[in-house]
Amino acid sequence: MSEPHVAIGRLSAELRELGVTGVYEVGDDGILSVWIGLVIRFRDGFYRWQEGQVKRRHLGTDPSGCAVRVARRYAELQVDVPSWWDDLAKILRGDAAEDYP
Repeated sequence: MSEPHVAIGRLSAELRELGVTGVYEVGDDGILSVWIGLVIRFRDGFYRWQEGQVKRRHLGTDPSGCAVRVARRYAELQVDVPSWWDDLAKILRGDAAEDYP
């Protein structure tokens, strides 16, 4: 198993322990989807994610710390859906997405 897959697997397990259960791997490149606009990659020793125009990163040696940050942001997104979400949802899912994040 490659380093990105191992790192993403550890992060995924940590997120599930924190109650973020809708997490799944995307493709074969070590990418983890947490929410429609919150996707995490492991590259160059860092967990990296982007939501809208904002880019973040966290040390790859600390999956539990990264999971706390991502779970916190996930909870914030669930409470207050960002304005860019509607446009992204229509692009990715089509008009049928409506109010479902």
